[in-house]
Amino acid sequence: MTELRSVELIFLLLLLFIIWFGQIARKIGTPYPIVMIIGGLLLGFVPWIPKITFDPDLIFLVVLPPLIYSSAWTTSWRDFRFNIVSILFLAFGLVGFTVVGVALLTPRLLSGFDWRLGLVLGAIVAPTDAIAATSIARKVGLPSRIVDVLEGESLINDATGLLALQFAVAMVVSREIPTVSEGVLTLLWLVIGGVAVGLAIGWIVCYAERRIDDGPIEIALSLLVPYGAYFAADAIHASGVLAVVASGLFLTRRSATMFSPPVRIQIWSFWQSFTFILNGLVFVLIGLQLRTILSMIRDHGMLDLIRDGALFSITLIVLRLLWVFPGAHISHFIRRKFDHQLEPIPPTRQIFVVGWTGMRGGVSLAAALAVPAVLDNGNPFPQREFIVFLTFCVILVTLVLQGLTLPALIRALKLQGSGGPDCEEREARRLVLEAAVAHLEQSQADSGEDVDEAYEDVVGHYRSRLAGLSSSEDEEVSLNHRRFVDLSKEAAKIERETAIRLRNEGRINDQVLRRLERELDLTESKYAKALED
Repeated sequence: MTELRSVELIFLLLLLFIIWFGQIARKIGTPYPIVMIIGGLLLGFVPWIPKITFDPDLIFLVVLPPLIYSSAWTTSWRDFRFNIVSILFLAFGLVGFTVVGVALLTPRLLSGFDWRLGLVLGAIVAPTDAIAATSIARKVGLPSRIVDVLEGESLINDATGLLALQFAVAMVVSREIPTVSEGVLTLLWLVIGGVAVGLAIGWIVCYAERRIDDGPIEIALSLLVPYGAYFAADAIHASGVLAVVASGLFLTRRSATMFSPPVRIQIWSFWQSFTFILNGLVFVLIGLQLRTILSMIRDHGMLDLIRDGALFSITLIVLRLLWVFPGAHISHFIRRKFDHQLEPIPPTRQIFVVGWTGMRGGVSLAAALAVPAVLDNGNPFPQREFIVFLTFCVILVTLVLQGLTLPALIRALKLQGSGGPDCEEREARRLVLEAAVAHLEQSQADSGEDVDEAYEDVVGHYRSRLAGLSSSEDEEVSLNHRRFVDLSKEAAKIERETAIRLRNEGRINDQVLRRLERELDLTESKYAKALED
């Protein structure tokens, strides 16, 4: 019972810290992963804060599947497919280059390391974090093409890194060196098996979803998908990460027709809150681990630790930068030659930013902590504690240092807002509104005159929305549209105040008020978006 109370206290503390740091991040305009890891780092040295361990199983089995699924769900398949060559060059090519580079360099940079331990360390730190890089990149206003590539890379490079770690640990623990054919076959099975499982789970869920229209049930089903895909793939020794990615990409393409509008709103709201809590949990836990990690290392002085951590982190950043430039040119050649894409090669400044945004996160630390403590012969795993420390340093440097310097770097390279207005979205809005107006006008012509007034009201509303998409030269039309939106927002505010007054007077109950509030919330959100456009 005492142990249960302790777990409850730790959970409440973590949730309180997540809320607190999230609010701080919002106020200072800094991406929340950075604030949370710094906050956790500082909290770790507060005496009354209980020792909270970072359990690898918690990350791999509980946190990772829904976070990967959420990232896949918000990924555009069209953009993922368009950038697939660049993504693969990072997710597979860069991971392999990093593992080999670290294996070759660490014996020269770090005492007590041979090439086998270098392979273990390289496999641990090679994958980028699925959330950190893209959340920071979106926050600081990077062009969408860079964000798409970073997002795709972080979605699938975990599978490559974990496979490399599996082979590297086997080399150290049992002195087994896998053959090239064994590695290739294992990689193929991880990819093919994982994708097949993910698509099968996605198809089954899509079939079931079309026969359900109940928010709570469909939210529960959406939560079941990532865990089901991950565990099913793991059971056949395929990639659980790729299974989750495949199911997420499959289902997000069908979500427009799979859910009813009210259910879709509920699911989006749930997943936004759920992923925020899980991400906050990971980053706060990472920060809290420094005190524990330092207590594990007894044969290194503090100055030596700082020097080695900084040197290794810089080495990792340089390795990524060394890869991205030739990788971008080779992938551009392949895209033009075989995929017939006529896009120009990204400018050097964009390639550099891709190289600078290699943030690591919870998966790397979980992988380091999952390294076995002993070898097959009973001896301790060499340099295990130091590997964990170096991994922590890489996470801290790449997430905090690179994350905080990204805005200044983007301004210096004149990349902020270089994507310009979202012309694709604007054109889509115009086309769907014009289609609606054309349908209403044709329907009005086919109907009786007794409903002309209703048609005119609806068509007038649509024409007002179309006016808001007119060119900025037509100032009178734009001004009328803004007045329409302002008046509509003012009317909605009066509706809300009146509904609250009726509840306070006892003329309606809270359930009626909540239903009215929900409608008004959706209306005001729509008008707020209209003003932004």
